[in-house]
Amino acid sequence: MPNFTDQLNRTITTVKSPMKIVSLVPSQTELLFDLGLGDRVIGITKFCIYPAIWFKKKKRVGGTKDFNLEIIRSLNPDLIIGNKEENTEEGLKGLMKDFPVWISDIKNLGDALEMINEVGKITDTEYKAKEIISEIETNFKSLITFTKRYPFSKKRVAYLIWQNPIISIGTHTFIADMLLRCDLLPVFSEHNRYPEIPLNELMEHKIDYLFLSSEPFPFKEKHRLEFEAQFPEIKVILVDGEYFSWYGSRLIKSPTYFRALLSSLKD
Repeated sequence: MPNFTDQLNRTITTVKSPMKIVSLVPSQTELLFDLGLGDRVIGITKFCIYPAIWFKKKKRVGGTKDFNLEIIRSLNPDLIIGNKEENTEEGLKGLMKDFPVWISDIKNLGDALEMINEVGKITDTEYKAKEIISEIETNFKSLITFTKRYPFSKKRVAYLIWQNPIISIGTHTFIADMLLRCDLLPVFSEHNRYPEIPLNELMEHKIDYLFLSSEPFPFKEKHRLEFEAQFPEIKVILVDGEYFSWYGSRLIKSPTYFRALLSSLKD
């Protein structure tokens, strides 16, 4: 049986062209669909809402943090695909005792492209994976061309992912990398990962835009209006968090979304 190395530099052994795959991460589930794996994916989480047909028909194994080990064991998968950040270490270690678990670790676009390529290899869909990677790379190159034509350069953005407490994103996060590729500066880059930000600290930073993400906390228009009232000098914008944080094949569409978002900032 072939060996594969995951993004934690762990070596796993699984069957060639695994036929019973469980995915524990929504963005990677969507990737598996776009790789054409169809019936080979037998289990997903309750948050794997794309594609809709899989969400309706595939066996759900719980959440990303609290997946049900017994349900997964009953499926007897020959490959489980998880993520260091989105899944719990304890849960993944529990699965490793019985099954091959391939774990991604995504901090930037390069990591995401590597993950897509490696998942293509381990599922014997490498040709399709390379097609997806090529399309993502082409679209992000067009984003670079776009940002050079418009005066967005180095505008400062506070990107919020949670409401109470207020949580933003720091350095070495995938979201921060996406902001930088939009030629925007995440203001809390001196912090690691996902810092809790007191309201008065938000007020002390020179912020051009406040982005309220649709996930994991579902910011709505009422939240936008509340922040706008508190920070009348800052433009507060609701953004689709899937395009900023989903690191699978959704990245094909992200540059188009980013161009539309950046264009709206001029208004």
